[in-house]
Amino acid sequence: MTEARSAAVAFDAARDQALEELTGLVGRVQACTALGVSRATYYRHHRRSPAPARPRRERRRHPHALAPEEEIRVLDVLHSPEFADMAPAEIYAILLDQGVYLCSESTMYRLLRRRGEVREHLRQAAHPPRTVPELVAEGPNRVWSWDITKLKGPATGAYYCLYTIIDIFSRYTIGWMIADRENKDLAGRFLSETIAKYGIEPGRLTIHSDRGSPMVAQNVARMMAALGVTKSHSRPKTSNDNPYSESQYKTLKYRHDFPERFGSLEDARAWCTRFFAWYNEEHRHSGIGLHTPCDVHFGLAGQLREMRTDVLQAVYAKHPERFVRKPPEPPKLPAAAWINQSAPKGPLISAQR
Repeated sequence: MTEARSAAVAFDAARDQALEELTGLVGRVQACTALGVSRATYYRHHRRSPAPARPRRERRRHPHALAPEEEIRVLDVLHSPEFADMAPAEIYAILLDQGVYLCSESTMYRLLRRRGEVREHLRQAAHPPRTVPELVAEGPNRVWSWDITKLKGPATGAYYCLYTIIDIFSRYTIGWMIADRENKDLAGRFLSETIAKYGIEPGRLTIHSDRGSPMVAQNVARMMAALGVTKSHSRPKTSNDNPYSESQYKTLKYRHDFPERFGSLEDARAWCTRFFAWYNEEHRHSGIGLHTPCDVHFGLAGQLREMRTDVLQAVYAKHPERFVRKPPEPPKLPAAAWINQSAPKGPLISAQR
């Protein structure tokens, strides 16, 4: 420490001692004025020590909460091999379909959140508004959404193209195809064969897509016009205008067994065969009342919802104290599915004729 610094420290100590003695005689304000010290300096040098931390009270357990052994049972089910890769909402729906009720969906999330096992994988994209296409489907086979995504092949730079069509009302995968290239002729044949397979009447169906080169190709547009199908396209560089296909591709590529690369075209087809069978017949989708796309597309969801209602009513009759606000009920079935429902402007393309 230098001599100047030592002198300054000694001066501050002497001033503080004099200030303390003078404060006891004439008061704090007059002592600060006499010694030329601001009151802020006085308070800073004579600040009281912080109060001891108050002991944290232990949170009392709610009388209607699950017992510790019940929580352990729920966590064992959530961590079981059958459900380890599923969302709590899907697990809740599957258990109801089996006639089993462990707890509510929110309780499952709360138990997982307490263990740090709930998180979002990706940030969601946002784009500035432009002219907005607007579509509504009030039943199956009213609006289809189709797109193409690339799957990595066995070597760097090698890709396979996955073509898919999804019904936006039921989330049912109407058709899919894997090819070694993205081609307008393949796309036209794929669409025409799928439309013929389901016997779509002219003037009944709208097919929506983004603006990729196969989607805006002239042969595809002529084919749709000949079959009486209305075509619709997203805004440029706006993936949110095709949310159903994009959401399906996210589900596909975030599956626990989705490979880093596919060894061959046959390997990719085999994996996609398993995936779309699971997606259509086993996957409970939150947008359709936690039913499978197959059940909604073919009109079986209403009966299943009645079965779920019976299970929940039986649980409520046994433990009404666990449902404080209202009796539990299964998620409602959607009346319609929209693309850009809240858009204030833009042409309305009706898909229900």
